Amino acid sequence: MNLETLQNTPPWDWPKDAAKVIEKILVDNGANESDRLVAAGLAGDYAVINDELATVLLTVLRDAGQPEQLRAKAAISFGAALEEADLDEFDDPDSVPISEDMFHKIQKSLHVLYRDETNPKEVRRRVLEASVRAPEKWHPDAIRTAYSSGDKEWVLTAVFSMQWVRGFDDQILEALESTDPLIRLEAVEAAGNWEIGAAWSHIAKLLKDPHTPKDLLIAAINASNIRPQEAREILEDLRDSDDEEIAEAAYEAMTMATAMENPYEDSEDEEEVNPPKWLH
Repeated sequence: MNLETLQNTPPWDWPKDAAKVIEKILVDNGANESDRLVAAGLAGDYAVINDELATVLLTVLRDAGQPEQLRAKAAISFGAALEEADLDEFDDPDSVPISEDMFHKIQKSLHVLYRDETNPKEVRRRVLEASVRAPEKWHPDAIRTAYSSGDKEWVLTAVFSMQWVRGFDDQILEALESTDPLIRLEAVEAAGNWEIGAAWSHIAKLLKDPHTPKDLLIAAINASNIRPQEAREILEDLRDSDDEEIAEAAYEAMTMATAMENPYEDSEDEEEVNPPKWLH
């Protein structure tokens, strides 16, 4: 098993030694940098992340002598594990891929790295983006600082982070009007996550506009949970899109809306949502 094979294999089919393969490349300073970047990205997958691999990622991240992009990739790879640990709260330790001690060690390390302004901007941005997946008290101030910086890259990180940390409805609404497509995309996702009612007119406009870029349209479809009833007619049209990803996103949004409208009814009694035409 090598790195290329892992890349082309679904994580659930990875062999038991996948973590060792990834670790070997990560710790090899003589390995091709592009391979190490791929390994750092794979290391964060739920199928392999554990205390040992997390320790390796932390070692890479803390090492100022490592390539900036590699350190940034190592940082962002903590996101999924941090989120799962935060949601589970270790009620069932076996369901979380890292230990509680490692969870707190990662959190502390990320905070220290973020505060150290001698670290490259890219590293600090990715540290913030990963750490907000398990929100802490220092995050609101960090997000406000990033958003008010005037630096588009930091603003992008701030709006992304607002998806995970409450209390930024006004900034999210403002970001929806951004001319930067990436910032706008993150704002749509954040608005949907917090179901911000005041964002609905903007979301509806994106859903109805045939010129909305695909990635932004799918984000808007996912944000249709803000007004599921009002979105239904629009989603019905999108469900029959010739683009399978758009059609599937619309179908899933409609199915989710139906389930939420009838949370206590048996599935047999729920209104059925017809699948996209390409699934027939």
